[in-house]
Amino acid sequence: MNKVLFYVAAVFMLCCTNPQRCVCAAETKITVDGSTTVGPIAKAFSEYFTSRNPELKISVAESGSGNGAKSLINGTCDIADMSRFMKPEEISAAAEKKVTPVPHVVAMDGIAMIVHPANPKKDITIDEITSLYLGKVANWKEIGGPDEKVVVISRDTNSGTYEAFEDMVLKKQKMTGSVEYVGSNGAVRQRIQSTPGAIGYVGLGFIDKSVKSLPVNGVDPSKENILEGKYPIARPLFMFTNGYPRLGSDIFRFVTLHLTEKGQEIIESLGYIAVTHYIK
Repeated sequence: MNKVLFYVAAVFMLCCTNPQRCVCAAETKITVDGSTTVGPIAKAFSEYFTSRNPELKISVAESGSGNGAKSLINGTCDIADMSRFMKPEEISAAAEKKVTPVPHVVAMDGIAMIVHPANPKKDITIDEITSLYLGKVANWKEIGGPDEKVVVISRDTNSGTYEAFEDMVLKKQKMTGSVEYVGSNGAVRQRIQSTPGAIGYVGLGFIDKSVKSLPVNGVDPSKENILEGKYPIARPLFMFTNGYPRLGSDIFRFVTLHLTEKGQEIIESLGYIAVTHYIK
């Protein structure tokens, strides 16, 4: 995290001392692309802005964190939603095209392990999750669950949530060949809803009564546990811009909405964790 903070500080200083790297103030359209985890936040921000500024057109696509980075680098989006930090190779590719990716941490999120509501298992450990995703466990009864074949669901490899899960849980080990890959958090949830033996992982904003969230290592993925660093699978969520947006511009107001009381309200209403805490 120290490297991330150093990068943010260095880019901010570069942008403030070089106005040519700042985004222009007069936008009539904002294009957002990237993470399906950050997507609901971007869509809610878009609805809030366009209801007050009908002349401003905002489009939000959810093609995955990796594609969001590519879109920003190639100049096809103004804001890249990412559920992970940019990789060194992405930053290098941006530099080659004279693009300066600036990260804005808009929320905190936990990656929740979900199963079908009928699954009687009450909690799960990191070691058990690893065994399931590496194919070392094929039946739930092997780890204290029902006599049911395990169906392992994962996000696609272009997903920032996939990369965060692979890094924090699997420690870069490759998943078993029997894993089913799906393209969004919503698709993971839908697959779990219809499959009693399934297990998958989603961002906090995608937990509802149709699935069952399991405590990991005895810790629930609650707001308090994530903010206190107790929940083992948590990460920041980003919006990246090319250069630091010019103060007062629509892009600036969009990527800093999370710092306002209204932004906190929107983020918390979606089930994510706000980085600001206004007294209500």
